[in-house]
Amino acid sequence: MAKRSILQRFWYRFCIGIVGLCVLILAIVGSLRFIDPPTSAFIIVDQWQHPGRSVQQSWVDLENISPWMPLAVIASEDQTFLQHWGLDIDAIVAVIKDYRKGDSLRGASTISQQTVKNLFLWNGHHFIRKVVEAGLTLSMECFLPKRRIMEIYLNIAEFGEGIYGVEAASRHFFGISARQLTQSQAARLAAVLPNPKRFNVGLPTAYISQRVSWITRQMRQLGGVAFVRPLFKKDSA
Repeated sequence: MAKRSILQRFWYRFCIGIVGLCVLILAIVGSLRFIDPPTSAFIIVDQWQHPGRSVQQSWVDLENISPWMPLAVIASEDQTFLQHWGLDIDAIVAVIKDYRKGDSLRGASTISQQTVKNLFLWNGHHFIRKVVEAGLTLSMECFLPKRRIMEIYLNIAEFGEGIYGVEAASRHFFGISARQLTQSQAARLAAVLPNPKRFNVGLPTAYISQRVSWITRQMRQLGGVAFVRPLFKKDSA
């Protein structure tokens, strides 16, 4: 009886702890609707791994970012961003199949997932991390409008060693503000997002040049900046 009582207390406290953690996470995610995140998990890890290196980041509202930039990342990373609820079901099915076969898991596939990963999580493709990522992504999609998710993503995405956010990247690589980015410049920034530590916006490889051309074509096929016009409406969902 004593062992059973101890076990019951353990599970009770464990469940209370899980519920409390979920409430805390939901509160943090919900607060992002009104509060700009002061940092991100990726920035914290970067500073810990490179204590002597300064981090370049300047927060800007979406209205102060060229519409070519959200169009470029949508064309490159997630062309159904405006329609989905944060998760790519086909990609999730593929992840589950990979896990069952013992293969390595794929990375985040939607902009919403990448925003969650950069803000709260760590690099890697462990199944548990993917489950947590999926839960946080659904929470973010419930609490935040698409324009806010895009705004956060463009301000915390890594574009180079110690360079976070489109404003810092625009000034570092082109000497202009994010508002002044042209179509080709936005495509170059978006092209390195899959691996900004390997590829350099300022010194594009042949592969990156090909990606820039492909992204530019996709931007045209989506209809140009008119495609992202809903993001620039204050009440956009």
